[in-house]
Amino acid sequence: MASTSRLVWLFALLLLPASLVSAQDIASTITGTVTNADTGEPIADAHVFIANSMNGTVTDAQGNYRLTGVPLGTLQLYVSIVGYEPQNRNLFLRRTDFYREDFEMKEAIVSIGEITVTTDNEKWKRQLEKFITLFIGETPNAQETEIVNPEVLDFSSAGGSFTAQASEPLIIENKALGYRIQYFLKDFNATPNRTQYDGEPLFEELSAESPEQKALWKARRDSAFYGSFRHFMLALLSDRVEEQGFKMFSRPGSTSNLSSGGTGGMRVLQGNQRFPVKRSDILKDGEADDQKVLDFDGFVEIVYTKEEEAQAYLDWSGRPPGSRPRFRTSLISVDKGPAIVDMKGDVLNPYGVTFYQYLAFERVGDEVPKEYRPWNE
Repeated sequence: MASTSRLVWLFALLLLPASLVSAQDIASTITGTVTNADTGEPIADAHVFIANSMNGTVTDAQGNYRLTGVPLGTLQLYVSIVGYEPQNRNLFLRRTDFYREDFEMKEAIVSIGEITVTTDNEKWKRQLEKFITLFIGETPNAQETEIVNPEVLDFSSAGGSFTAQASEPLIIENKALGYRIQYFLKDFNATPNRTQYDGEPLFEELSAESPEQKALWKARRDSAFYGSFRHFMLALLSDRVEEQGFKMFSRPGSTSNLSSGGTGGMRVLQGNQRFPVKRSDILKDGEADDQKVLDFDGFVEIVYTKEEEAQAYLDWSGRPPGSRPRFRTSLISVDKGPAIVDMKGDVLNPYGVTFYQYLAFERVGDEVPKEYRPWNE
């Protein structure tokens, strides 16, 4: 078991400015090879990266890879290449060191349908527009975000469910935040009342054309981070919720207390009671030293008091014309039982937490890499 002082030290590393913590003091290196599970032959050009981060590479002709500057703590190492089943490995790096992780990839069995979907297909175009709305979002940042290779997508609809699959990683250019993203989509499913998707993005910075554009991207990235679920979880883990601008309330009830708003959004019916909630009421110790458990009944309302709602959100949520913006308010629930989170604010089970209101409004078009911290830039 790690000592209490060790955990406090880890929290400090998450929150200290970069100028006070040397990257060399807290980073490790991961190396390894990627081979064919059946033949043992090396696999070149496989993507190997830390999920949701900017840290990635591809294997060389001998199947070797090397990742440097890997932060300590919990992470997911992801490997993917077209024609093989992707693999991921959850790691907990406890000390600065060299780690070796080898992967044996199994060839994927691909079923080829009788119908070839092309960009000339009007139905496919309508489905693509729907997917972009639900996946990229409808925020101002999402309006400047484009899927460069939409032709790799295929869609299906049945019984009120809308699903999407991608034969290759989605290439997404976010010109609002200055990122090019390779998104390895695992699952996408939407119903009239809920949208859920799972995948692993790898971020790469775009080149700014001017100092003014670089400064604009920095300001927008900061705004995307502040008030986000990751920001909230880091504040909750370090017991600095109010200092970081959040207020928390318990909202009793179930999904029957919610009504649809906007495109897949939700809002609470008027008149529901709410009660102040403490960190210890919703965050418990996990089985491992590097994990916590988010657990509560009903909903937790999260109010971010340092930013007001955007006009696009008022439109999305179906508020009456002329409504005045309020503080950014969201609900979260753990419908499938307790959710395990690591010390960097990541929920380890893909659909462990459900978002409503503002956090449901912001989607892929407002995501920044998991390591992004405004105070480190």
